[in-house]
Amino acid sequence: MGNTFGQLFRATTFGESHGGGVGVVIDGCPPNIELSEREIQGELDRRRPGQSKVTTQRKEQDQCEILSGVFEGKTLGTPIAILVRNKDARPEDYLEIAGKFRPSHADFTYEAKYGIRNWQGGGRASARETIGRVAAGAVAKKILSVLYKKFEMVAYVTQIRDVVAKINRSSVKAEHAEKNIVRCPDGAAAKKMVSLIEEVRGFGDSVGGVIECVIRGIPPGLGEPVFDKLEADLAKAMLSIPATKGFEIGSGFAATRMPGSQHNDPFEMRGGRIRAATNNSGGVQGGISNGEEIYFRVAFKPTATIGREQKTVTSSRQQTRLAARGRHDPCVLPRAVPIVEAMTALVLCDHALRQRAITADRGSRIGE
Repeated sequence: MGNTFGQLFRATTFGESHGGGVGVVIDGCPPNIELSEREIQGELDRRRPGQSKVTTQRKEQDQCEILSGVFEGKTLGTPIAILVRNKDARPEDYLEIAGKFRPSHADFTYEAKYGIRNWQGGGRASARETIGRVAAGAVAKKILSVLYKKFEMVAYVTQIRDVVAKINRSSVKAEHAEKNIVRCPDGAAAKKMVSLIEEVRGFGDSVGGVIECVIRGIPPGLGEPVFDKLEADLAKAMLSIPATKGFEIGSGFAATRMPGSQHNDPFEMRGGRIRAATNNSGGVQGGISNGEEIYFRVAFKPTATIGREQKTVTSSRQQTRLAARGRHDPCVLPRAVPIVEAMTALVLCDHALRQRAITADRGSRIGE
């Protein structure tokens, strides 16, 4: 249970950190969408481990294989299965935690729920599960780009601990975020972030921070009333990502310090369209997109695996110590950027197809 995300566009991820492989089965992808392994691989390369000095040094190329659902470079409308095989698994590195619970990990809660757990790298609770999300997100991005010619999305690191970047949200582009290893468009802040991560790693510790995501080119109308509000589904998607602890859209918690007269977004006519003069709503009102930029922020905690000895207990309820761990990200944010984008794409694609189902010409086909 709980391994499938979406309604019309559904992604079911599978696999464990140190098993044979991980991947995803995508159902609900329309036919005749041009799709290649190269497009999916480009997103996986942004997520893979060992890509820089501030990420885990686990060596995985994360090469994807499309097993079904694509023929002669186009989607068939049938389930798309994508597999990534694990190559650099080292289950022996985790022998100590076979009987010990790592602080702030899912070891204890998984055993409490299932009565059994895969202790090799955390098994299903490992962030390696997000490979399937990123692969599915690549497909969702492709569909969105076909549906909406002006569709554009960029996520980036805006804060690591107390280092806060200065970024113009309305003009930031994907290439700005990709120009350094922390994926922060503010070059000066990025240098400070890298130094901070290296310093903390030297102490055997970790840090967290904030990722912001901006989406442009989404028309008014996406989202459902009441329980499937667009921002509600975005919140669920973001908080399902490992290490996330907070979500806010638009003005977020800052709205609590503003009067309504300041927070309201007045409507005006611009370019023959109804537009909002300001965007404190973050592009969503009443749970439905209003045609403005959609933007939100996601808070990530410090990585739970650290290079320090910690106090814990065993599965037999004995107090003990846990030795310092080896390969891990001292800060998850640089590699979490493509995951945030992927989950955003899954939400938007699902709602786009749901909206199309009730409003579009039933005889049209997306890929043509």
